[in-house]
Amino acid sequence: MPVTVVLAVGLDSWLISLHNELWKSQGFVMIPVSSVSEAIDHFKTGDFDLVLMGDSLPVEQQERLTSLIRSRGARTPIVCVSDSTAACEPDTTVESRDNGDFRSDPGTLISGLKELLEAQTKPLARPRALWGHVM
Repeated sequence: MPVTVVLAVGLDSWLISLHNELWKSQGFVMIPVSSVSEAIDHFKTGDFDLVLMGDSLPVEQQERLTSLIRSRGARTPIVCVSDSTAACEPDTTVESRDNGDFRSDPGTLISGLKELLEAQTKPLARPRALWGHVM
């Protein structure tokens, strides 16, 4: 099973730890960071398959991180977990209110992330929303 390395920015690290075995069993390695500066430091030195931004990260920081990643020429998918589609402008927004609470059921989020990554690997595939809107 291939491993997907995810830079998780602004997600509660206790939440990632709580579901760590599930993430691992589904082929995900989560690297949690709490700030944009930490995320950029990790992004410069690591090879990530996906960037996942949590809803605790302020909109301005989400936009800044997305801009910094794109300015480096990276095509890494960026996904934002949010209670509102207006909260961020990455590649995809996961709206927790429409799809249950991913905090207690991370399986829903994992399924959506897998779907997004599969779409990214198909030729001429367009990213689409996991459960909300493509931004």
